[in-house]
Amino acid sequence: MKIAVLLSGGVDSSVVLNLLKKDGHNITAFYLKIWLQDEFSFLGDCPWEEDIKYARGVCEQIGVPLKIISLQNEYWDNVVSYTISEIKEGRTPNPDIFCNSLIKFGQFYDKIDNSFEKVATGHYAKVEFADNKYLLKRSPDPVKDQTYFLAYLNQLQLSRAYFPLGDFNKNEVRKFAEEFNLPNKNRKDSQGICFLGQVKFNEFIKQHLCEKKGDIIVSETGEKIGEHEGYYYFTIGQRSGLKLGGGPWFVVKKDHEKNIVYISKENESIRSRDIFQVGKFNWINEVEPEKENLQVKIRHGKRFFNCKLNFLSDTTAQVTLDKSDQGIAPGQFAVFYDENVCLGGSVILV
Repeated sequence: MKIAVLLSGGVDSSVVLNLLKKDGHNITAFYLKIWLQDEFSFLGDCPWEEDIKYARGVCEQIGVPLKIISLQNEYWDNVVSYTISEIKEGRTPNPDIFCNSLIKFGQFYDKIDNSFEKVATGHYAKVEFADNKYLLKRSPDPVKDQTYFLAYLNQLQLSRAYFPLGDFNKNEVRKFAEEFNLPNKNRKDSQGICFLGQVKFNEFIKQHLCEKKGDIIVSETGEKIGEHEGYYYFTIGQRSGLKLGGGPWFVVKKDHEKNIVYISKENESIRSRDIFQVGKFNWINEVEPEKENLQVKIRHGKRFFNCKLNFLSDTTAQVTLDKSDQGIAPGQFAVFYDENVCLGGSVILV
């Protein structure tokens, strides 16, 4: 096949490139410029130069052409502006989900011609075609599985998506990197939000929302025990970084209008809950699931909850977990599964 490979400079996508080349496909590598290097020039050298260096090295090693495509404006309009808006409203965004649905498998599709039969990435996920539908299925690596971040893809996008790492775990991929003697074989996995690179999240927030001093208040007593530099620096369930004595303390609530951060260490009922409402659905099969008893992830990672999904209207539903969780916050994404099949996602409303 003629395949466009999205190459990040990391180990996973580099292994994908080599596997596809080894299998005889006609491949072209693409590096997407989505980072905000201009507005963070005060940090010094561009922290993404290393990514491009490794991407070029991997391509030169096996004779694959590399094209660099700028999607900075599209990324700002679709992902960065959403992130800033959600943070400002006191919610918890997940820009990586929209990076996949709107950029990598969205705007990028429009930048390449239809002669590319597939777009391959280093995601740990699988696509299968059954009963005239494309299914998004979990990878065997419970820690690395990335279906959570792909839950807002649609049928058309999945028809063109190709995930060669879907049947492997991370250790196997590292072994491939050794066998191919990749120039980045010992490179660590990237962490954090994709468009920030090495820019710290707090630096990004400070650049766009500045500092805004407010009170830290104990939820049960109303006692002020400290000050913060902006409610948007905190997430519900956060424990580290509060710099308060007498803890451990957890962030349990934020009042974005009054700029107050509420904390608690004793009242478990405030921190933990097992019922919440969701909306803004994306069902990959384009229909609501028929089953009430499903599994759900409320953040990326290996932890699943068994749940019941009860629709309250055409646009909202109530989720009841089998166990309570202390990190449920508006703006987060709840992604639903029927065993190994990812059904789609929703946004936590309250």
